[in-house]
Amino acid sequence: MDPYPKTIVRLIDLLNELPGIGRKSATRMAFHILHASHAYSDNLAEAIRAVKHSLRLCKRCFNLSDSELCVICRNPKRDPRILCVVEAPNDLIAIEQTGAFQGLYHVLHGSINPLQGIGPEKLKIEELFQRLQHEPIQEIIIATNPNASGTATALYLQNRLQPFPIRLTRLAQGVPVGGEIEFIDSQTLSTSLKQRTEF
Repeated sequence: MDPYPKTIVRLIDLLNELPGIGRKSATRMAFHILHASHAYSDNLAEAIRAVKHSLRLCKRCFNLSDSELCVICRNPKRDPRILCVVEAPNDLIAIEQTGAFQGLYHVLHGSINPLQGIGPEKLKIEELFQRLQHEPIQEIIIATNPNASGTATALYLQNRLQPFPIRLTRLAQGVPVGGEIEFIDSQTLSTSLKQRTEF
């Protein structure tokens, strides 16, 4: 039985549900919030509410955004001829942190995984083909994760994109097989982008 009041126990339990946060870390975080100023706790609560209620998907690339277009799609300095296809917003962030890519993105929001009932129709794949009809895209970099479902997604996209007159590339080797892009160090990811290979 927890020696804490129910309100603290509830906060610890909720924090403990966050990925990578064990019971001890959740307890430390709860007590940090408890001892912080009222302004800090109010700001934290408001930030959580805003993420859940104000955040939306960019209508162009499906990145997370607080307006119709995300900050990347709104940036006139980005190269609209090169499109990097990623599985999730976390992958986009990882690639952005390398500083090696100045094109635009398309976020699929998942990968093909028949065992989990995820087919192409559940991803933002048709929206990608709609972009090809309306945007001056000359190259697509397929930057799905180098695991089974990411590879299946990459092969599906490769087959669907073959009829289009565009350059189709993928990240170079160096990205560990079975890994996830968001956890790869920036140097490796930057090198993989620069040394990307043709499909």
